[in-house]
Amino acid sequence: QVQLVESGGGLVQPGGSLRLSCAASGSIFRINVMAWYRQAPGKQRELVASITRGGSTNYADSVKGRFTISRDNAKNTVYLQMNSLKPEDTAVYYCKGTIVVVTPELYEHDYWGQGTQVTVSS
Repeated sequence: QVQLVESGGGLVQPGGSLRLSCAASGSIFRINVMAWYRQAPGKQRELVASITRGGSTNYADSVKGRFTISRDNAKNTVYLQMNSLKPEDTAVYYCKGTIVVVTPELYEHDYWGQGTQVTVSS
């Protein structure tokens, strides 16, 4: 019904920047919320940032002032601009969409991407 594909991860030095993208496709009626989560080895998956269809954003305290979430509703795509990266930002970053789908019926469901690796190391 819906697929989410992340891209943009990689290896970056401390203080550097990366921009992650997540594109949703399929039988989409409306995307209500898009969010980025991350999970580091030995740690619980945590919410990094979220954005509603109307543009309201929320950020984890650990990334405020450094990360920016944005979206292009026409392209069903969400972005995460990550600046001033720290080694503790190293994790697999996952995209989640709260999406109203068309098939088989009109209903809201959460969909997850498969993740993209971000490694911050000198």
